[in-house]
Amino acid sequence: MSRQDILDTTVEGSVERTLFEQIELERLPQHIAIIMDGNGRWAKGRNLPRVEGHRAGIKSVREAVETCARLDVPVLTLYAFSVENWKRPRTEVDVLMKLLKQYLRLELSTLMKNNIRFRVLGRTPELPADVVEELEAGMERTRDNHGLLFNIALNYGGRTEIVDACQSIVNEAVANEKPVVVDEALFASHLYTAGIADPDLLIRTSGELRVSNFLLWQIAYAELWVTETLWPDFRKRELFRAIIDYQKRDRRYGGIAATRSTA
Repeated sequence: MSRQDILDTTVEGSVERTLFEQIELERLPQHIAIIMDGNGRWAKGRNLPRVEGHRAGIKSVREAVETCARLDVPVLTLYAFSVENWKRPRTEVDVLMKLLKQYLRLELSTLMKNNIRFRVLGRTPELPADVVEELEAGMERTRDNHGLLFNIALNYGGRTEIVDACQSIVNEAVANEKPVVVDEALFASHLYTAGIADPDLLIRTSGELRVSNFLLWQIAYAELWVTETLWPDFRKRELFRAIIDYQKRDRRYGGIAATRSTA
């Protein structure tokens, strides 16, 4: 995939083309994270079962992954299933797991063709065995790809991740029989996202103004962008708008804003 693909797949004069032409390609976020929200409301608004919203959301996943790959964004992380989502009706959870397996089977060839590496963040051993098998197969097949890193957060929680990182550090200290001095670098190296740059841009669909226990450590300085669009309706135009807005912001990281050149 390439940026030329975006030009080839957007009509000249269309909203998508106009938005794309406003993006400064040399100033793209290096890691985009998305809280995919609104599947249930999308289905309810159409008098459909909630699970139909999840089915429709697969198209948005495909569009987000393909667009980020074409833009040469290095990392995309999607929040698919939280540790709290087990509280949902069993039928809904079962459908979500089934859709996940179907997605991987149908999209694996596309991931390989486009050099996309697939990775899972979360407590994967607690997922159903057949789902774990599918996930591991996808990660193994794409392991040597070096294009877009596509992360899916499954059975994930930000607090859970922090607890797991702390436990991992304690276990290593006990095994080595010596105390450990913990700093930010050591702690980050024990997170699920070890070795991955923190998100620059966090997108949330459906208009909700909360982070929902997602990447709590990693989004400390991420730029937040919220859209009223429900996840099944999320397409490249919303992603382009988020990136354009991101590029208009001065990222201070607690310091003084950089002065933009007007030349």
